[in-house]
Amino acid sequence: MTGAAFTQTLAVLFDRDGTLVTDVPYNTDPLLVESMPTAVAAIRLLRSHQLRVGIVSNQSGVARGLISSQQLARVNDRVEEILGPFDVWCICPHRAEDDCECRKPRPGLVLDAARRLGLTPAQVVVIGDIGADIEAATAAGAPSILVPTPRTRFGEILDAPVVAPDLLGAATVVLEGGLRPPAAARSRP
Repeated sequence: MTGAAFTQTLAVLFDRDGTLVTDVPYNTDPLLVESMPTAVAAIRLLRSHQLRVGIVSNQSGVARGLISSQQLARVNDRVEEILGPFDVWCICPHRAEDDCECRKPRPGLVLDAARRLGLTPAQVVVIGDIGADIEAATAAGAPSILVPTPRTRFGEILDAPVVAPDLLGAATVVLEGGLRPPAAARSRP
């Protein structure tokens, strides 16, 4: 780490599918929403320390016509029923081939969420289950934590700046300040 002081974390941005809730591809049914182990406890812990929480999620099923905006909203409402209200939701409805700026691994969702919270990217931590989540955080200048699932590739685990065994472990890392600046920030003189 460089000599620069690390900015205080004021918010945590989560990937939705595979991170906060089980990954049901192109989920149109709110009844299929199920929280990941320790998600409820992790969110509760972060909120108890006055950290704001948000979701940054790719949802290409909208552009593909596999899920309507109304179905997506109902699924997101169910996420909030289970985990409580989030301070910000940033969703990319585009397909990878649309070449948009918001789709992870690009930084658009993270930058937009930080802006909407009135924060800098350095004041938010991104928690996700795949490399695209970590790459988006790094590109935006935000620290990140990978919480691997069976879907996570081994190389993504090796490349992640911080890895936690579950969401409660990730929340603990956030609260204890065990984060590293993104790779781009570490390489600066």
